[in-house]
Amino acid sequence: MRDNPLVLHVLGARPNFVKAAPVVNGLAALGVRQGIIHTGQHYDALMSDVFFADLGLPEPVANLGVGSGSHARQTAALLVGLEDVVTEHRPSLVVVYGDVNSTLAAILVCAKLQVPTAHVEAGLRSFDREMPEEVNRVVTDALADLLFATSPEALAHLANEGVDPARIHLVGNPMIDSLFAALPKLDPAPVQERLGVSGRYAVGTLHRPANVDDPQAARELVDAVLGVADQVPVIVPLHPRGRQRLADAGLVDRPNLKIVDPLGYVDFLSLVRGAALVVTDSGGVQEETTMLGVPCLTVRPNTERPVTVTHGTNRLVTPASLPAAASKALADGAATPSGELPPLWDGAAGPRIARVIEAWLRDENLSPAARGRVG
Repeated sequence: MRDNPLVLHVLGARPNFVKAAPVVNGLAALGVRQGIIHTGQHYDALMSDVFFADLGLPEPVANLGVGSGSHARQTAALLVGLEDVVTEHRPSLVVVYGDVNSTLAAILVCAKLQVPTAHVEAGLRSFDREMPEEVNRVVTDALADLLFATSPEALAHLANEGVDPARIHLVGNPMIDSLFAALPKLDPAPVQERLGVSGRYAVGTLHRPANVDDPQAARELVDAVLGVADQVPVIVPLHPRGRQRLADAGLVDRPNLKIVDPLGYVDFLSLVRGAALVVTDSGGVQEETTMLGVPCLTVRPNTERPVTVTHGTNRLVTPASLPAAASKALADGAATPSGELPPLWDGAAGPRIARVIEAWLRDENLSPAARGRVG
């Protein structure tokens, strides 16, 4: 093994930071040298910088500042920037998270440079190739050397794709680690006061391309959200992606609908914790609401996180069925998971991942090819 091996984490978007913090902390506790590459895919300070402070992440060793753009342009900029940084630092392992374009670009760069990789949140599948994230997941898992799965169904998906079981580790969900760590700080009252919210309210998060890129789909979604706002005030911390399209479709301030800028990690989860209902198309929010016991209506035809439906508070809805589903959820009141909580969602996923990585780094029985890449 190379003396004093280096692990680099590639982070590009809000969910990446939340998943990475427990892994970074776990590796730090084991004395592993590491650094963060911030790609700048989420370039708004409220979508990235504040998360470093909220989660206690160290300053990145590089910030690529790629910003937004089409999938091709953004991924191309990521490929160029990441190749330079990985070549400069010569890491022993690069850890990628989730399914964003930063993850795809990092896995491709490392495969070409013969740098070993680990994928946190491996094996999630929606089986919808129209979702850019699904393409990113499949490619990432095909190329990663270590695959860390958050739930049992992910193991089955990877097995069906022919992934060597020796590369796969069921570790639980590091996003839940971050949530557990933040729980003592999740007080809805200060955020509610700052936003002028009182009584029952719903929270909405909307940004998926299928929901916002097509004007007709955006209009149908906004009409559905307005149907929810007829029943309860809705607060929408609006993601920069698709903001103008949603505004054009009518998602603007009006009675019972309040549009606000993106919130930091603690502020957002505090707002969710106090909500009567969450309407979302986000993956991570499905998991967070499950653990907080908040009813969640996901406006998508499928989810790569079915465990949040079978073991959680999440329900899939169409725009047309959203108002009625919201009415039922509001009438039912506080949600309870529909089964036992997902296995290993216990706040200890980060240390599990760290132990596997540390053992992998010091393993003297690597194959000759892998030993050549590491050393």
